[in-house]
This record gives sequence, structure tokens and C-alpha cells, in this order.
Amino acid sequence: MNAHELAQLNIAVMKQPLDSPEMADFVANLDRINALAEASPGFVWRLQTDEGDATAVRPLGDLTLVNVSVWTDVAALRDYVYQSAHVEILRRRKEWFDRVQEATTVLWWVPAGHRPDVHEAVERLERLRRDGPSPAAFNFANPFPPP
Repeated sequence: MNAHELAQLNIAVMKQPLDSPEMADFVANLDRINALAEASPGFVWRLQTDEGDATAVRPLGDLTLVNVSVWTDVAALRDYVYQSAHVEILRRRKEWFDRVQEATTVLWWVPAGHRPDVHEAVERLERLRRDGPSPAAFNFANPFPPP
């Protein structure tokens, strides 16, 4: 077992509320894409409510979705994001989400078994935005090895 796992946060600012007709196709794909993530090699965990709803966690405002998950390593997460059926949804993101100028994804290493809460994840995103990529907060373009 590795001593560290990769945590990630990505955020998306919706153009319309989640229950609006404009978001219906996105919502219709959530269960399928989440199941795909959970079945992907390297997936460890994802943040969700006790009821299993990840979209209900909204620390950055009513229109901002957050996704926090843990993976074995950068390669496993990259494969899921860019080499699986998830990429179909990624290609359509402009239909549902506003373009954000600042970083919307952050990666960081956590001790194996640690499950970051949403406040830790948002702090890492703020750190990446403020300081740029570092071992404490990085992105796919500038990855750092585990400590």
C-alpha cells in the first residue's frame, strides 16, 4: 500500500439551477458518470452526503458544484478524466457551466486513508490560485510526486 493518495477538487459554476430544464441532461448523466468513476482503476473515495448526493454540498454558493475525490495517483485520475466516457461530459461543459478565469481544479497528496472535507479542499484551491502550483496544491499540467 502506498503511503499517500491523491486528493482532488474540481468546481463548476452552473449557468442555471440544478433543477432547471437547461441542466436536465447533465443531471441525467450524473449517476452513470459517478458509477464510472467508482468502477475506474485507482478510484478510492468521493465526497457525498449521507444520502449519496454529491451535488448537495455547496460551500461556494448555490450555483457552484464541488467534486472532491481521492485516487491512488495522478495517472489513474487523468485516465478517468480524459480517457473514459467522462470525457463526453467534459466536452459538453460549456452547455451547463460558466467559464471561470481562475483555476477550477486542484490536486494534492494526502496520507493514505485520509478523506478531505470540503473546507480542506477549498483551501487547497485557494492556495493554488494564490501561489501557483506547488507540492501542496497543483494541477494536471504541473504535477508533483507524492512526499
